[in-house]
Amino acid sequence: MAGAVDLRRADTGVPAPVVAALDPHAIRADFPILSTRTSSGHPLVYLDSAATSQKPRVVIDAVDDFYRTYNANVHRGIYEIGERATAAYEAARASVARFIGAPDPHEIVFTRNATEAINLVAYSWGRRNVGRGDAIVLTEMEHHANLVPWQILVQDVDGDLEFIPITDDGILRLDVFEVLLRLRPKLVAFTHVSNTLGTIDPVREMVDMAHAAGALVLVDGAQAVPHLKVDVAELGADFYVFSGHKVLGPMGSGALWARRELLEAMPPFLAGGEMIREVHLRRSEYNEIPWKFEAGTPDAAAAVGLGAAAEYLMAIGMDRVRAHERDLTAYALDRLATVPGIALYGPAAELRSGVVPFNLAGVHPHDVAQVLDRSGVCVRAGHHCTMPLHERLGLAATARASFNVYSTREDVDALVDALGEVVRIFGA
Repeated sequence: MAGAVDLRRADTGVPAPVVAALDPHAIRADFPILSTRTSSGHPLVYLDSAATSQKPRVVIDAVDDFYRTYNANVHRGIYEIGERATAAYEAARASVARFIGAPDPHEIVFTRNATEAINLVAYSWGRRNVGRGDAIVLTEMEHHANLVPWQILVQDVDGDLEFIPITDDGILRLDVFEVLLRLRPKLVAFTHVSNTLGTIDPVREMVDMAHAAGALVLVDGAQAVPHLKVDVAELGADFYVFSGHKVLGPMGSGALWARRELLEAMPPFLAGGEMIREVHLRRSEYNEIPWKFEAGTPDAAAAVGLGAAAEYLMAIGMDRVRAHERDLTAYALDRLATVPGIALYGPAAELRSGVVPFNLAGVHPHDVAQVLDRSGVCVRAGHHCTMPLHERLGLAATARASFNVYSTREDVDALVDALGEVVRIFGA
């Protein structure tokens, strides 16, 4: 890609400045796995970034350097490598804070992933603030990680769940949301970007509506942070979570951001070492935030890798990432529409991130994925941890292609060509 792109940010509706287009072919050189071939001899065409992203060399090197040169437990050793490990761990926290626009690094709690972060909020905040008869409002498109923890909570406290429905093309019904807010829910929790449909939800508008009704807001940013410029202060939510492994970082890394006053009022999620200030036989005093929520030995190497991923993407520029993926998604929707018997799901390209779910008539998505794999093309097949959404759409499963900063039009072309082979084999 060359030239510049006039990007109008669908997530906010605000015109963004003209940005120089990135070159995904140059970026691919930073990802060692993308130069490999599959066992069948085909080049790897990785189109499953919504499940997990590939890792650039700077992230791999950061993790490798941690274990090779200064592996030590953080916040404990007063020797040189221990102090170096602690400094790198806290520097990663500062990088993550800058990356998502958090005003204070102490508002960043390192977790293993978005799932753990949501469970932390459900357990620590939820059990203090949600009681019998209280409502929590979710949406029909939530990932199981932003559904099951709330199911468990309301079952335990005898609360209630309500759901914002979607249109057939995957857009939230804000008119129904307005009605649900009359229930005065304690919390509204929703995804910033759907992991199945790619729908970009109007976060700021929904936050303002929820706050006007007296509710707090948790946003699942697992599919947004890798693809959009996220500023938690601008969005106005109370809790924001994401997974590191989807944002070019290591598996086992992630973060919860929350407003300081909320974190300070919340009890610990896990108990043990590090999360304490003083321990006596019959009582303990807890540490300050964020360490109050980081019990035990953390995966410091993963946190350092996540910090490196955040710095890598900030150097590229998230407006450029969004522009590239919007262009690629529009191209993919156009090219895939030419495949005989294909059904595409979700909104228009300007209203979605780089996710394209589809089905081929008469062919199970698992069979589609297996045949694509013969050509080195990797897509997800199944319900993508969104079984209620698939039920709403009347689908047992879908195949899903998803993109990242390293994805190219050639990847899309390879997918379309391989789908032609699926059609040939199954006569779809």
